[in-house]
Amino acid sequence: MKAGVLTTIGIAGSMFLQKLGGWDMALQTLVFFMVIDYLTGLVVAGVFNNSTKTVNGKLESRAGFKGLFRKGMTLLIVFVAAQLDLLTGTQFIRNAVIIAYVVNEAISIVENAGYMGIDIPAPLSKAIESLNNKEVKGTGIIETEDALSKVIDAINKPEGE
Repeated sequence: MKAGVLTTIGIAGSMFLQKLGGWDMALQTLVFFMVIDYLTGLVVAGVFNNSTKTVNGKLESRAGFKGLFRKGMTLLIVFVAAQLDLLTGTQFIRNAVIIAYVVNEAISIVENAGYMGIDIPAPLSKAIESLNNKEVKGTGIIETEDALSKVIDAINKPEGE
């Protein structure tokens, strides 16, 4: 019985990952960052009572469920991008979408660290500032190529400039 359940879960999981374009480094990074972002968000709300997602800044199950649904929607958009790559015979769309979401998750992780009172190193602050300036107004969409080049420039720029 136990072996059958584990086999079924394994088959379903591998089929799901195959539909997302495979368990490559890009998808691993996205899922890892999503987990870190969710957990740090729980800590910000539950321990520091400093969440921007709730009125009182404290942990609320409704806000937590919204976060999980957003993470699920992110994976559905990766699925759509992977299917578009299959349709067009490329591997660009999925990777660009994943990179954009990884950058977004990284920004959220650093914001959560800031809500915990952790100082953010200047190169990382500069990189995030440049990414926030590239966000398309009101949509939350980041122009990936420009954003990544600005992150690299901000990280490589000496402190005094």
